[in-house]
Amino acid sequence: MKTFPARSKPAKVRDSLHQHLHTYALAASAAGVSVLALAQPGEAEIIYTPANVTIGPNQHYKLDLNGDGITDFTIKDLFVPSSSGFFLSGALLVKSPAGNEVAAHLAFDLATPGAFRFAYALSSGIPISQQARHFSAGRASMTWFCNCDAGGYYRGSWLSHASNQPLSNRYLGFKFKINGEVHYGWARLNALGFGAGALLTGYAYETIPNQGLNAGQEQETEDKAGQPDPAAIPQPAQQPATLGALANGSRGLAMWRKRQAALSGN
Repeated sequence: MKTFPARSKPAKVRDSLHQHLHTYALAASAAGVSVLALAQPGEAEIIYTPANVTIGPNQHYKLDLNGDGITDFTIKDLFVPSSSGFFLSGALLVKSPAGNEVAAHLAFDLATPGAFRFAYALSSGIPISQQARHFSAGRASMTWFCNCDAGGYYRGSWLSHASNQPLSNRYLGFKFKINGEVHYGWARLNALGFGAGALLTGYAYETIPNQGLNAGQEQETEDKAGQPDPAAIPQPAQQPATLGALANGSRGLAMWRKRQAALSGN
């Protein structure tokens, strides 16, 4: 009687195959997650720099918001007395190089014909973005004054409307470029008075292009809505996958897992 070699047990073959397929599926799934993670944009970050810089009469400060060695804005104090003593004028200014702009508005003055560009004195929490602010290139005054024969003129958003006294803890809003991309930032200053300059106490900028921030904001908000906690993401069931599921990619694998859960009563 002819004998035949014993056949392998199908169950063991299937178990072995399923185990290899499962290992491959987990590896492919992990690789897919890694690729997706790499494709995500960088997280937003606000870079804040504290400062204690006094800009005295006829002095200027070159502000480099992102520390790349390029002057983004120049804050300057002008004080011009006349030799006769009858004329005294000055201004606290912010100057924007080509491509950069400061949050500012135009004002018309009947006493001094012409339009003047004044930088906003923003309060803490005021949004700084393309949608929220008007920006202007060139030079904008924070304060401007003239004591002359015809009388005194005091102008500027950085002055109290009630007393013409300079304001403290207010913010300049900036729109500037890093490697050709638009970013937003702010600088906090105390205006010290006519001919007395200003005190720069800090500045910041948003690292994500075209994303605004608030005046005085030193870090991103804690709101992480829409980004699930990794610990809350369910782990894949330790069940063998099928060739059909692998052939359909992650979608087929998800359908297979759903079917397995239904069969097991989970």
